[in-house]
Amino acid sequence: MNKNTSSIAPWFSDAKLGIFIHWGIYAVKGVSESWSFYNGEISHEDYMAQCGGFTASKYDPDAWADLFKRAGAQYAVLTTKHHDGVALWDTAASDLNVVKQTPAGRDVVAPWVKALRKKGMHVGLYFSHLDWNHPDYPTMLPWDYDPARHNNPFGHPMDGVEKPERWKRFLKFHRAQLKELCDRFKPDLFWFDGSWEPAPEHWKFKQLGQQLQTWCPGVVLNSRMGGYGDYETPEQGIPTVAPEGPWEFCMTINDSWGYQPRDKNYKTPRQIIRTFAEVISMGGKLLLDIGPKADGTVPAPQVRTLETLGAWIAKHKPAVYGTVAGLPPGLFYGASTLSKDRKSLFLFVFDRPWKDIAVKGLSARVKRVRCVGTGHDLTHRVLGGAPWANIPGILWIDLPAAEFDKYATVVRVDFETPLEIWMQAGHMITANT
Repeated sequence: MNKNTSSIAPWFSDAKLGIFIHWGIYAVKGVSESWSFYNGEISHEDYMAQCGGFTASKYDPDAWADLFKRAGAQYAVLTTKHHDGVALWDTAASDLNVVKQTPAGRDVVAPWVKALRKKGMHVGLYFSHLDWNHPDYPTMLPWDYDPARHNNPFGHPMDGVEKPERWKRFLKFHRAQLKELCDRFKPDLFWFDGSWEPAPEHWKFKQLGQQLQTWCPGVVLNSRMGGYGDYETPEQGIPTVAPEGPWEFCMTINDSWGYQPRDKNYKTPRQIIRTFAEVISMGGKLLLDIGPKADGTVPAPQVRTLETLGAWIAKHKPAVYGTVAGLPPGLFYGASTLSKDRKSLFLFVFDRPWKDIAVKGLSARVKRVRCVGTGHDLTHRVLGGAPWANIPGILWIDLPAAEFDKYATVVRVDFETPLEIWMQAGHMITANT
């Protein structure tokens, strides 16, 4: 993967929150997107019959964009085509699209792109490399081929014999759809998926990366490009150690990527805000997933959560936007971010302290401490240390109950000079002043 952070688009380096949208025919029955027929939970015939119920009758892309903006997001990513191969735009490369095969009868990507750009947000397009409905797709074998494991007719040649001429036709189709997306929508980001079945060399990812930059200069590519992407995309399990280089954590708002009405296991706003703070404190960004219904409406619990997240972010903007990763683990028992000039430290307090909070390892003189949410100054003092020997003491900050935020309290510490972090084992002091 490209680890050169200087080559990635500045907007993406600075982004903190994106909204992931899994929307497709799978919302009709509320089944798992694509995997439900691949794994035999529903027949392929019944799965594809959902095309008849995908109406997008209440789809309002401007309302979506407004909601995402209120949530505090800088970009959004829409599933233009999942593993089922059903395209959400009017692709000329295939008749399998919502324009020709569903009552929606129109391209739903184009108005979404327009709505995002009107709000000043960046456009991300999800695209699955694989296509379990294309006749030429299941023609190549994975590098670790085992007939006992790789025996799904949608993903692999059942006779165990590769068919390279058919694969060439599939790659031509694959590139044609990607060129359409570049030409029509000029995306800022491609969020790829589905690169795990045929061996990486069959995809010619290096060549694809070069083609995409020619078709859409400056486009950001995620890591699912056989090592030729720009950033890592861990999902569902928040990293406990930051990935190397740029990264984004993608997470569902409940347990499902797409709309599944049976799934009521929603994460609370407090849990999502805590996750968001922890991700940006490690230098990452959060891509939070929602699943609209087949008519295009976003379920009310998802709307409420996004609005709550956005209200909290708006209240604590300085701690979110224009910041970088904060303190190393152990210096403060919570998440933190730093302003780019390192003159302000933001401490995220998730639980109620008894009275005060402590921060270690700060080798800069404190100028002011205040609560971001209220703007009130906070009493603070430094105890211990030996500044003449360059050993910082512990910064203790009083945090009265009146300053608490119900989701996460943010404390701002301003310094007279850029913060240097003291990470040492300590040593004997041979002289006192």
